[in-house]
Amino acid sequence: MNLDQYLPVLLFIVVGIAMGVMPQITGYVLGPNRPDAAKNSPYECGFDAFDDARMKFDVRYYLIAILFILFDLEVAFLVPWAVAMKEVGIVGFWEVMIFLAILVLGFVYTWKKGALDWE
Repeated sequence: MNLDQYLPVLLFIVVGIAMGVMPQITGYVLGPNRPDAAKNSPYECGFDAFDDARMKFDVRYYLIAILFILFDLEVAFLVPWAVAMKEVGIVGFWEVMIFLAILVLGFVYTWKKGALDWE
């Protein structure tokens, strides 16, 4: 086994780690360090914390977030199709129309079930 084959991989890993670590070290060394009470205090949205950080969120928040990610990713599938529109032809066009019909049906179903209502 020849170890010269692994030199580019090792070099790639070292350079990648250096690119991630060096800006942090540079910022720590060269950046100003003037702590005061206001900077060291815990905050969120500009005011003091008054509740437990482990409070429970409503399940609807997670449902809306998951649905957003789901529909957003499905729309992202349209970009490669649009780029390759001429190559896929009429068959590809109708496959995407079926895909969009299923997407719209899923969206209407979700809407009718009330999953998108925030009350």
